[in-house]
Amino acid sequence: MVPTVHLKDRTITEKLVRRAEKANFKALVLTIDAPIFGHRRADVRNNFSLPSHLSLANFQGVKATGVGNAAMGASGINEYVSSQFDPTITWKDIAWLKGITHLPIVVKGVLTAEDAVLAQEFGCAGLIVSNHGARQIDTVPASIEALPEIVKAVGDNLVVMLDGGIMQGNDIFKALALGAKTVFVGRPAVWGLAYNGQKGVEEMLSVLRKDFETTMALIGCQNLGDITSAMVVHESQYAKL
Repeated sequence: MVPTVHLKDRTITEKLVRRAEKANFKALVLTIDAPIFGHRRADVRNNFSLPSHLSLANFQGVKATGVGNAAMGASGINEYVSSQFDPTITWKDIAWLKGITHLPIVVKGVLTAEDAVLAQEFGCAGLIVSNHGARQIDTVPASIEALPEIVKAVGDNLVVMLDGGIMQGNDIFKALALGAKTVFVGRPAVWGLAYNGQKGVEEMLSVLRKDFETTMALIGCQNLGDITSAMVVHESQYAKL
């Protein structure tokens, strides 16, 4: 899958879609929880901007302003998003995206059953339960907390996936037990990349896989089909005892 967003200049979005099709990607992921960026205090405090020797690989060959130097007291990534992302997008814009590609559309950033149902109604093939690493707005629920009601709302009609908080193999187990078909990792992959490039990411995935297999064995699951929601109990249940 290849990630995408709605840009103010939709010719850029269309060019990105064409590149994805040419590269034989199987789906497009539309981020729906970042029409603007939340107030990221660490970025502002650090006056974050993309180092001059780096560029946005996704935008090579198209005209798009990069994440340049930020104004004093601001964040370069925030200024970039404000200048490029379209904050007026609605569910109806999915129809435009579906109209320019044969690839299935997956929406990322769903945290409620209501939005899951809307994703289904507007023709999405799947969704990613995600709170954007809790970097968009404080006090949003964890992805894993929102997962059960979303799975209940759309059942097998959409492929439900999850990201956020996947740090160990037992995190993967819990997500699958509560109905996710796939999980994604972010920070661990970045850490692996910083540690040892591609080999570092491969090692990280190997550690996660081994940890997941160990979790399955200790709980008594021989295969994925043995995992059930009864194997995950919220801590609040123990307070009732």
